[in-house]
Amino acid sequence: MKDSSEKPAKGTFLQAMKAVAWAFFGVRKHTDHDHDAATLAMGQVIIAGIIGAALFVVGVLLLVKFVTS
Repeated sequence: MKDSSEKPAKGTFLQAMKAVAWAFFGVRKHTDHDHDAATLAMGQVIIAGIIGAALFVVGVLLLVKFVTS
């Protein structure tokens, strides 16, 4: 049996990017959200959010440039 005082394993940056992508999409299971909240550090989520937002903006700009050219 696991000891309840054990801390969960630290989340990876890829897990943080996945959590941010689901947040952008707006759909997330409650259990997955709880797992992310327990394992991901706030710094990981902030950096992943900034990268995700930058990729989104670049993607929209490229789409607009493609459509208007």
